[in-house]
Amino acid sequence: MLLLTGRPVIVGIMFPVFTILVSFWGCLANNVPANFVFGDSLVEAGNNNYIVSLSKANFFPNGIDFGNPTGRFTNGRTIIDIIGKELGLEDFTPPYLAPTTAGLVVLQGVNYASGGSGILNYTGNIFGGRINMDAQLDNFANTRQDIISSIGVFAALKLFRRALFSVTMGSNDFINNYLTPVVSSVEQELVSPELFVSTMISRYRLQLTRLSNLGARKIVVVNVGPIGCIPYQRDTNPTAGDNCVEFPNQLAQLFNTQLKSLIVELSTSLEGSTFVYADVYRIVEDIIQNYTSYGFENANSSCCSLAGRFGGLVPCNPTSKVCLVRSKHVFWDPYHPSDAANVIIARRLLDGDSHDVSPMNVRKLAQI
Repeated sequence: MLLLTGRPVIVGIMFPVFTILVSFWGCLANNVPANFVFGDSLVEAGNNNYIVSLSKANFFPNGIDFGNPTGRFTNGRTIIDIIGKELGLEDFTPPYLAPTTAGLVVLQGVNYASGGSGILNYTGNIFGGRINMDAQLDNFANTRQDIISSIGVFAALKLFRRALFSVTMGSNDFINNYLTPVVSSVEQELVSPELFVSTMISRYRLQLTRLSNLGARKIVVVNVGPIGCIPYQRDTNPTAGDNCVEFPNQLAQLFNTQLKSLIVELSTSLEGSTFVYADVYRIVEDIIQNYTSYGFENANSSCCSLAGRFGGLVPCNPTSKVCLVRSKHVFWDPYHPSDAANVIIARRLLDGDSHDVSPMNVRKLAQI
């Protein structure tokens, strides 16, 4: 944990203190002056573009409705892109590793998310490079120190108290770790689901505690969605037929139950921090089960597909076929929701009732 010491310093001529403070206090006119994002490919904005990794999305047709491929694993915006704009932030939260994410830019938040990453440090080994949760927290600690050096401790702490922090982690610990075909049969014989989930929760407790100790006060923690319903799981488990695959969903539910208890625990033990539990599992399950009422025509197949009954066997790439009406698909690729699905999820997190997000929705959290 970094100590809150030091004093405001004068930065270079290019960024005089007066200019920084005017811009900064202008940002504080909003309920949410900054957006700090931690997570995996569900919320990545392009960090993996700058590392050697097999988990990348900075190529067509990804981003086809965003304007260009940026590293987002969807056809358009991520959930956090939509929430940030709705809460009044002018720009999309930039990736930490982008060279332009420096100076005044970081005062409006930074996206640390990385495709393939997880709570456990060995999650995502199959991709090579990825930035797991512990490393993302290290990166935030660097940003935090930069902000303190720029505007001083008092102003920095005020920024962090009002900023929105979100953490979307856990899916890869199952999909690209415990359930990975090359290792899962061995690991599942040695480690029970209960023990694996307990290990995840124990690590997550330390990580979320560290985030609070670094100054985060409004923290949204997203649970693991119904991963047994994604096209990848459907195609790699054909015996499930037209149904979602049961075992991955059981793992997700086991984790989510313990995660919800963890959020209650941390809200009590970490004085000053407000933790919100976002039940994306419930929201996505509802979308899949009632997809026509949401305006979708397909709730089980990838819009960007190349192989498999559900288009789930090969990641979206330049040789993939893209569906004509992307807004009619719940899933963009074998793993990730489409922009249209992300809009619905974001709206329910922003304004949903206690069944979707508790103890308050994101809009109410932002207004605290």
